[in-house]
Amino acid sequence: MEYSRLRYVAIHGALRYKVHMSNHSDEHIASAGECAARIVDAEAVERVSSALPAEAERERLADVFRALADPTRIRLLLALSREHLCVCDLAEVAGVSESAVSHQLRMLRDLRLVDWERDGKRAVYRLADDHVRDLLAIGLAHAGEGSR
Repeated sequence: MEYSRLRYVAIHGALRYKVHMSNHSDEHIASAGECAARIVDAEAVERVSSALPAEAERERLADVFRALADPTRIRLLLALSREHLCVCDLAEVAGVSESAVSHQLRMLRDLRLVDWERDGKRAVYRLADDHVRDLLAIGLAHAGEGSR
């Protein structure tokens, strides 16, 4: 039966670290990228936790990354990073129906990743701002780095 115990370590008279002790040998505890012992720096955790954005902002960020996780939406955004295009043009670039493009653009509009304006009978789309262009450029640069 496996069991663990917690031990708090006092450093300079203050309770600072929480140490996770196990009855198992360390030979199979530490694998690639894991600590051999679980030692929590309470002060560092507090500093980082208090600096995190509010829940709503974190949720919005997750929504943006979920939107960027779809290959069709990425294709649309990359096309719009080159020039403003209407739904018909975007459908040709993405290789999907205009209806599918409209559905994807609605989601991207709701997340404020794209914007549009009427040009006669056409609805012409563009990236909402340079932040979106920067996200795409950084993502492409990272993807081009290969595996570590």
